[in-house]
Amino acid sequence: MTYTNWKDYSLETQAIRAGHVRTPEDEHSIPIFATSSYVFKSAEEAALRFTGKKPGNIYSRFTNPTVNAFQERLAFMEKGERCLAFSSGMAAIMAVGMGLLKAGDHVVCSRSVFGNTVLVFQNYFAKFGVETDFVDLIDTAAWEAAIKPNTRFLFLETPSNPLIEIANIQALANIAHAHNALLVVDNCFCTPVLQKPFELGADIVIHSATKYIDGQGRCVGGAVIASDEIIEKYIYPYLRTGGATMSPFNAWVFLSGLETLAIRMKAHCDNAFELAKWLEKQTNVAKVHYPGLTSHAQHELAKRQQSHFGGIVSFELEAGKDHAWKLIDSTNMISITANLGDVKTTITHPATTTHGRLTPEAREKAGIKDGLVRISVGLEAIEDIKNDLSEGLI
Repeated sequence: MTYTNWKDYSLETQAIRAGHVRTPEDEHSIPIFATSSYVFKSAEEAALRFTGKKPGNIYSRFTNPTVNAFQERLAFMEKGERCLAFSSGMAAIMAVGMGLLKAGDHVVCSRSVFGNTVLVFQNYFAKFGVETDFVDLIDTAAWEAAIKPNTRFLFLETPSNPLIEIANIQALANIAHAHNALLVVDNCFCTPVLQKPFELGADIVIHSATKYIDGQGRCVGGAVIASDEIIEKYIYPYLRTGGATMSPFNAWVFLSGLETLAIRMKAHCDNAFELAKWLEKQTNVAKVHYPGLTSHAQHELAKRQQSHFGGIVSFELEAGKDHAWKLIDSTNMISITANLGDVKTTITHPATTTHGRLTPEAREKAGIKDGLVRISVGLEAIEDIKNDLSEGLI
């Protein structure tokens, strides 16, 4: 039996069932359609498919049943109209820019986005005549002041990476729409389990499926969710021509990841909250960044905007880079890697990894200090995670 209206179901059910249209083989698990092309019944059918007058598969650069299943499932979970999958999270961001922007356009971007996202706007879109102004994520007045008549969209991540600051999505959506601009939200850290940007006024939601959606560090992928109009007019033409395609195998892995996403996110949040409270008590820790703590500046906003506080904790060590590296190198179990969203706890030094290509001035403006350490809290026993950090905190 195939259900066609998954809007009537909860996120947990959508994550397991939505998007799967059984083949005549009556499989219970979604198959991997490992094919580059498709056979048409006639020359006429081929012509109709290529012109878009008849729906159906054409070429796996832009139509594949396994990828389609992932796209449909994630769209339902985000409460968006349509989703397109890409080869990486950065490819998804590129697709939004390439689809929506032209020479002479302007973008307002949070200063607290992933380092490579800054470089995409600063070093690449700038070459084609697109101007970008970077502002403080949580300063709504700065967003308003930065908008120009040619502003096409506002771009942000919330929570931010790596300081876990929380933007007021609804306030920024109101600002964007008052100036006929779009609001683009990277929802990678929260996933649709913890945060629903569309319900708060966002126009486009972006994901790096590499992170929590996979959840086990196996594959690289990205996604863009938006209205049918935005996808069809701006994003799909770029995917079809540009070819930043998600592979069927990766889509199949991400589909499996979505099935357990709700359970995993709750466990990540529980562990992260416990770790954050423990870190606040450590004498060598100057500051802990986690929105679940009452000491966090946007704690109340996070309570309203998110269902839980997330799985990422960052903290500052008083002795700077030397102490940060000593802590990282002293761990035995925790993985030293810049990836996040894994069931395995990971640790990194943002100033020399994820944001290492930024200038010292740009890092200072973004608040990324040399003593900052970021932990993506996994699903190991919380006491084992604490014990692994204890020696390096001395």
